[in-house]
Amino acid sequence: MIKLNSNFIKINFDNDLFSSNNLLNSKINNSNILVIGGGAREHAICYAVHQSSKLSKLYAIPGNYGISQLAECHIVDTNDFDELFSFAIKKAIDLIIVGPEVPLVNGIVDFFTSRKIKIFGPDQFAAQLEGSKSFMKDLCNEHRIPTAQYEKFQNSDDAIKYLETQSYPIVIKADGLAAGKGVTIAEDFKTASIAVQDIFNAKFGANMDVVIEEFMYGEEASYFICSDGKNFISLISAQDHKRIGENDTGPNTGGMGAYSPAPVFTEKVKKQVDAEIIKPTLKAMFDKGHPFKGILYAGLMIENEKAKLVEYNIRFGDPECQVLMMSLKSDLIDLIMYSINGSINDYDCDWYDEDCATVVLASKGYPGEFIKDTEIKGLENIKTSQSLQVFHAATVESDEKILANGGRVLSITAKDKSLRSALSTIYNEVKKIDSFTAVLM
Repeated sequence: MIKLNSNFIKINFDNDLFSSNNLLNSKINNSNILVIGGGAREHAICYAVHQSSKLSKLYAIPGNYGISQLAECHIVDTNDFDELFSFAIKKAIDLIIVGPEVPLVNGIVDFFTSRKIKIFGPDQFAAQLEGSKSFMKDLCNEHRIPTAQYEKFQNSDDAIKYLETQSYPIVIKADGLAAGKGVTIAEDFKTASIAVQDIFNAKFGANMDVVIEEFMYGEEASYFICSDGKNFISLISAQDHKRIGENDTGPNTGGMGAYSPAPVFTEKVKKQVDAEIIKPTLKAMFDKGHPFKGILYAGLMIENEKAKLVEYNIRFGDPECQVLMMSLKSDLIDLIMYSINGSINDYDCDWYDEDCATVVLASKGYPGEFIKDTEIKGLENIKTSQSLQVFHAATVESDEKILANGGRVLSITAKDKSLRSALSTIYNEVKKIDSFTAVLM
């Protein structure tokens, strides 16, 4: 019998299926591992996997220049699951780690699980926790999970009529995946109206509804857990900075920097979040017949040591993953396998006792129109170590030159005895890189 904490579920399982002995019988040694994705998050995952004693050979699809220094990279359409399956069979892949949210929302876990290939992440139904903001908000309402009040709209006329009755600021969200850019904090009716029209005009993708939420006051933090569908272990807290400009100004981005741990995420807050947010969510997904397996990332708004849920992500965040992987002392493959095999309660995850930070270097113009294919100079001057890494997000090699070919290009990541000293190290290293970037956090 597996007994969960109070306010959660108690379930009897087949001992042979869910015992830790079953884990030992699973192939986790000398494994061929495939990481799907090509950003800095996936580079950080590859960095952690590459240190594992369980690894035989590491592959990445599509990867990037930085990832290619650790893994064999291949160009395969990540939306073509049949093609991915053929690749996995050809390369004798033992485990697939999915970095980005889109393949998860599209059902990649269901596909490979049905074909008996181990893959880390939630099934398509559970992936709605991120893929559909209205699904997440409805679940919160049903299970009394603390979050902002909201309304959902399927056309602009109704949404704008609603905005005319509201106080400001107010939050406008695209009800779907928008690469971290489909959220507007509107200070007035005009800004809110434009945000609504942008969503219905498919600025962030076609066929998206609009979710309008009350504005929550406080300080944001990110909290990561790893679940096996029944139980979970806490990983670490972090704080990321999404706005493009210094002092938290300008439009939202995919994330311009992060640090860990987040001081605002106290032990008192953790206990409240576990009891009122994480456990009810996992129980709800279990009761719906789709237990959540993988990384669940709760974006939180914290005020006076009380947290409300802003949103869920169903994978490691970016840039938070960069600080998590640098802070992780345990073997990432062990963590993943305990989750897949339903034995997460048996796993003791260990972390370095240091502060960690990452600063994102972005192409000029990002998150709007930005310059591409500019040469990155000076990377050879950065001496990486266990305490300092450069994670590539959008880089390619051409004619023996490393080029920036996207918005967020590099994440310079360091850990040290204090956040201040880690950041000082990062900005000293940033000075060694020349040409393409605007340095922002």
